[in-house]
Amino acid sequence: MAAEPSTATPTATDTAAADAGPNGPQIAQLDPKYDDYDFPTVSATDMSGHPGHTTPEQDAQVFQLRTMLEQEGYKERLDTLTLLRFLRARKFNVLQSKQMYGPTTDPILTEEQFPRFVDCEKWRSEFGGGVDDLVRDFDYKEKPQVFEYYPQYYHKTDKDGRPVYIEKLGKIDLTAMYKITTGERMLQNLVCEYEKVADPRLPACSRKMGHLLETCCTIMDLKGVGISRAGSVYGYIQQASAISQNYYPERLGKLYVINAPWGFAGVFSVVKRFLDPVTVNKIHVLGATYQQELLAQVPAENLPKEFGGECECEGGCELSDDGPWHDPKWAREPKWARKAKPEEEVVAEGIKALDVKEGATGTEGVPDEGEAPPAAEAEPKEEPIKAGEGEGQKVAAK
Repeated sequence: MAAEPSTATPTATDTAAADAGPNGPQIAQLDPKYDDYDFPTVSATDMSGHPGHTTPEQDAQVFQLRTMLEQEGYKERLDTLTLLRFLRARKFNVLQSKQMYGPTTDPILTEEQFPRFVDCEKWRSEFGGGVDDLVRDFDYKEKPQVFEYYPQYYHKTDKDGRPVYIEKLGKIDLTAMYKITTGERMLQNLVCEYEKVADPRLPACSRKMGHLLETCCTIMDLKGVGISRAGSVYGYIQQASAISQNYYPERLGKLYVINAPWGFAGVFSVVKRFLDPVTVNKIHVLGATYQQELLAQVPAENLPKEFGGECECEGGCELSDDGPWHDPKWAREPKWARKAKPEEEVVAEGIKALDVKEGATGTEGVPDEGEAPPAAEAEPKEEPIKAGEGEGQKVAAK
């Protein structure tokens, strides 16, 4: 049965106009049926097609894409920010975006193989028993052991306020890793981390910066990468890359490839001819003397010491998951965690949060009706629980 069509209509005004409400700056045209954001929705990226910087034609294309998907019965992930990301990735071609609203195009696929929206939803319903349940229930208890061979982690923010993602490829040893875990669980962990980028990481960073942030700054360390191991890890890397490209588009803000081996820059100079210029401008290939350029983007106090920074988290930066998403001032309980709770518990928490927040203003103010209540001050005596430590975690107050 088809979903009830949205009542919102395309705006005829410049959506760069913003309303600085209790959740920060908001784009002028939000669909009340889907856009229940509790963070700023105006992008700092002053480029056409980004939230708060769309044209009337682009607003109409969002409306058209949403309407087409509603008519086919889809109800989830039809919010404005998500649709804009898919539209930007396909240069605002609505029909191609509808196809991409399943996996995006891949150079090895033919036109007939391009999956459509239904394939994306099918993937979400099947992967790991269902992505929505997986992100709530997955317990990657073997993470410390796996990270000895393949560290992949989010750690604090860059100078633009975006989450920093760090991946070290030089120590990968799949033979050793598969004695600890499985390739399937590694991919499940990857998907859970992507889901947590969307919520709670990026919303918390957006609240802290006062404008919308949709991308991450990635550091990919190639130190120690050799040809001898390339074949053994290619299959996993290919699967991981496909998930990123196909189901989480427009999440790359900057990519720093550091400790690139001799010849890598030459290979990239050839490959980049086939990439979109916007993507090419995001990628920086650096050798062993990368520190100065990297520190120009990531504050020294946020960059792990091993990369030339000053940060030495207790227990190791790679296991800390430190960032605004654990700061009670900016963090909110993820929506995927709230969905697992009985309705009466959610209502009770909302009432309690409103009582605590009464009289507050700005980005920390009382949420508008229908918006998710900030859970940051719901339980003053609890310690903050890091994303990924169990079902229905709650962010504690200061």
